Amino acid sequence: MASNADEPRSAEEGRFLSQVGTAADRKLRVQRSGPQGVWFGLGLFGLVGWSIAIPTVAGGLLGCWWDQRHPSVHSRTLALLVGGLVLGCINAWLWVIKQDNSMHERKDHGP
Repeated sequence: MASNADEPRSAEEGRFLSQVGTAADRKLRVQRSGPQGVWFGLGLFGLVGWSIAIPTVAGGLLGCWWDQRHPSVHSRTLALLVGGLVLGCINAWLWVIKQDNSMHERKDHGP
């Protein structure tokens, strides 16, 4: 009866040791790669910002051109500006999800 109580405990210890080992490997890999620095963070921030800004500005410019060529009661500029913003946000969100999945994949597979 005592051996049954020890088995789940050893399985839990095995999982714990595996998690600690994975975390230690990840920490060592980050230390070997060196500090990322401020410029790395700003670059990523800028990448996400540009992926939103470019479709938004392009939608606004296309809407202005369309409104000048074909005047109507409704503003296509505003509609395409919002459409570009939504498209840019979806693009940035998908990029962030892709990067997150990539980080988790590297974390699971080790160095």
